[in-house]
Amino acid sequence: MGLLTFVALGGGAVAGVVGAPFVLGAVGFTSAGIAAGSYAAGMMSAAAVANGGGVVAGSTVAVLQAVGAAGLSGTATAVVTGTGAAVGTAVGWLAAIII
Repeated sequence: MGLLTFVALGGGAVAGVVGAPFVLGAVGFTSAGIAAGSYAAGMMSAAAVANGGGVVAGSTVAVLQAVGAAGLSGTATAVVTGTGAAVGTAVGWLAAIII
């Protein structure tokens, strides 16, 4: 791997971590709750139907809403930044291949 590949990987990882709060807000996980008609509302509806009417504490929807409402901290930081870094790194790797 060349220098450009490492730069692309690092840039993708940083973009994934820094961009996580913005992406969560954009899909509907806001500080005021889940936005009506958003992608997050669809996720919450599907989770509730699958679990007999409620969203299970600790589920993906519950964790993402907690992060959207309170910001990134503690366990939520580890979950979101780990996922964001993995996705960002993958995007950076793909960009390096294309370049």
